[in-house]
Amino acid sequence: MKNRIRKLLIGVFTLLLALPLPVAEVFAEVPYKTYMVDGYGRILETQTAYTPVQAITRVGEVSFETPRDLTISKEGLLYIADSSKKVILVSDKEGNLIQTIGEGVLVSPTGVSVTKDNTIYVADQGAQKIFVFNKKGKLIKEYGRPDSPIYGEKQSFKPTKITVNNGGNMYVICEGNTNGIVQISPSNEGSFLGYFGTNYTFLNPLQMIQRIILNDAQRAKLLGNIPSTPTNFCIDDNGLIYTVTQGNKSYTLKKLNIAGTNLLGEDDYYADLPVAVTTGNYDNVFVADNDGYVYEYNSEGELLFVFGGRDDGRYRIGLCSKVEAIAVDEEDNIYLLDSDKRQIHIFRPTEFTDNLHNALYLYSKGRYTKSKEPLTEVLTMNSLFDYANKAMGRAYLQEENYEEALRYARLSKDYDGYSDAFWEIRNLWLQENLVTAFLLLVGIFVGIKILRVIQRKYHVFQPVLSKVHQVGQIKLVTQVRYGTYFMKHPIDGCYGVRKEGKNSYLCANLLLSAFVIIWIINKYYCGFLFRTVVEGRYNLVSDIGGILIVFFSIVICNYLVVTINEGEGSFRQVYCGFAYCFVPFLLLKPFVIIISNVITYNEQFIVKFLNLFIVAWMLVLLFVMIKEINNYSVLQTIKIILLTLFTLLIMALVVFIIYMLFTQVINFVVTLIREVVYRFE
Repeated sequence: MKNRIRKLLIGVFTLLLALPLPVAEVFAEVPYKTYMVDGYGRILETQTAYTPVQAITRVGEVSFETPRDLTISKEGLLYIADSSKKVILVSDKEGNLIQTIGEGVLVSPTGVSVTKDNTIYVADQGAQKIFVFNKKGKLIKEYGRPDSPIYGEKQSFKPTKITVNNGGNMYVICEGNTNGIVQISPSNEGSFLGYFGTNYTFLNPLQMIQRIILNDAQRAKLLGNIPSTPTNFCIDDNGLIYTVTQGNKSYTLKKLNIAGTNLLGEDDYYADLPVAVTTGNYDNVFVADNDGYVYEYNSEGELLFVFGGRDDGRYRIGLCSKVEAIAVDEEDNIYLLDSDKRQIHIFRPTEFTDNLHNALYLYSKGRYTKSKEPLTEVLTMNSLFDYANKAMGRAYLQEENYEEALRYARLSKDYDGYSDAFWEIRNLWLQENLVTAFLLLVGIFVGIKILRVIQRKYHVFQPVLSKVHQVGQIKLVTQVRYGTYFMKHPIDGCYGVRKEGKNSYLCANLLLSAFVIIWIINKYYCGFLFRTVVEGRYNLVSDIGGILIVFFSIVICNYLVVTINEGEGSFRQVYCGFAYCFVPFLLLKPFVIIISNVITYNEQFIVKFLNLFIVAWMLVLLFVMIKEINNYSVLQTIKIILLTLFTLLIMALVVFIIYMLFTQVINFVVTLIREVVYRFE
């Protein structure tokens, strides 16, 4: 019986093996994470944008030794500059050797560029020349150091990277040349056209002060503040040149027009150590970081994705040790040259990225309606991808669907798009309701006049007015109302606080509470264009605690300072005086909050001016209050304010030190308890 069962199982297993199985391309888990930046500037993880699919470690039977540069021709051939082998290796995308260029000619090639007619330009740092080959690999031209006084008599010529525009003009990055990119024309055996895209230098405040107060001899001993040399560059089909420069702060990526003007702004999300840059097929830009990260930007320099990373020693495809170059083919595949691992990593875009690229292309060509379809696919996969929400909002704006444009602009934190959409919505509302609103205001004005006439003749509202008057005579209400007098007549107001008892802790606490409430309302419910907090997230405890800690710290420090400097004010008077300084904020800020919700960027100066006016008024009241409450002169008041700020600084340092010591004690106790528990176990 057992033998029959065994034979039956073997037969079934053999039959299953004989059945044809579907063939599928299987990818291992991606060895890195992909990140994006949302509208609040937060770096968040998102779907995988590119999948590593292959690594080329050799061309034919030729392995890489010191690969330094990589470019892809329009025909899809890879040109790899290997400085140790002293050749340019040409292969297809599968790594099959097509030809070898420069044998016996090149010394140490570090840069390669291929034009549309397959002319190959090679920057040879070792030979200090530029070599030009035709598509068959025959040397047709070479260029040495420019013979021009403008180039610099003592300036060496060590080309490291090269690119060529449609007119045949060469742009060359030279080692140690801080004047900028060298421009060479093919005419007249290589005439020097000048420097292009020179980086600027920056001086911090300390360096500025040093250069002002030091003499010539002392300044000569300082480190020279010279501009950084561009690290790498590329040129797109429109003749725009993209450069990356290490150590150039938030201008590491530049997009230069023919005049050398940077078309991109300052950004905090450019690569820290960029080594290579290239353009994609949708006006997008790719920057490779030295650590193996790849940054993708749109044509405006806005970050789309960050992916990749440094290899941890396990030699996984997609993680690099030292990136040298980056290239993109016509199918949007990314090629990343790793000189340490001596291989080329190939990344394929995912469906998510393909949809985004398609939307970018359609939108850039003005086909806004068609761009909505791929954008919808992107948002279906990731509804929090803010750039897709932004593009969707702009598409609706072009279609004059302002309500939807406003909704998507709000989702993506696109303040410019929100302002434009809200402008149109407000105009439509005014056109439909302006007459009604005007008649309503006139009706209210006339109604008030009629009620006043009725009151004068018949005293209909006298009982109500009497009750209001009685409430107004309550001491607390009188003290609160005194704040309006204090803000208009601060000198007399301070006299009332000191001599007439126009103060109380209860009144001051009410004013402080009102300040906290209005401040929180302004933080979370001001106009969208002026809001800086994440929508839907509230930190009321920390908000209230922060305001109270700052207020009481200032009051206490000021009172301590005036006490030892012959100030005449009591703590109660000082405390209430500080509270009365909030009155301009309490009266005007609610109107500012309302205004901020009904204006666009064109009128934002109104809110900024009103906020500045409120702060200035409060500071004036604060200065007068400290002076009058304590009977100081102007100079004494300035001295007290500076001493108060210094005392605040000392208090903050003491609190920080105590906090750090307390944290260390807690960590020590926790570690000790864990050790005891471990010993017992």
